[in-house]
Amino acid sequence: MRIETHGQQIEVTPALREYVDSKLQRLARHFDYPFDVRIQLGLDKPNHCAEATVNLAGKTLHADASAIDMYSAIDLLADKLDRLLLKHKQKMVDHHRGENPVRSGEFG
Repeated sequence: MRIETHGQQIEVTPALREYVDSKLQRLARHFDYPFDVRIQLGLDKPNHCAEATVNLAGKTLHADASAIDMYSAIDLLADKLDRLLLKHKQKMVDHHRGENPVRSGEFG
């Protein structure tokens, strides 16, 4: 997983970049193949905003979050991305496999 972190009207400090990387590492467990995540951090007074775009094979997912401080906005964004990726992964699974009597040999 490759994470790009950008700031809009704010400077992304090494501490913020490290915090984003540590929070988003849990997203890599959902898929075996590599994917890209682009994070944009900004200030929308009085709230701090964090937006993310995830580029998967054939699909682009987007999430945003805002909170009182940047760290809590990043936490909310990580939770939203986790739910989005789980939902996308469940859609990709073929739910009809294994339940068909023809495939199991019981049809007769």
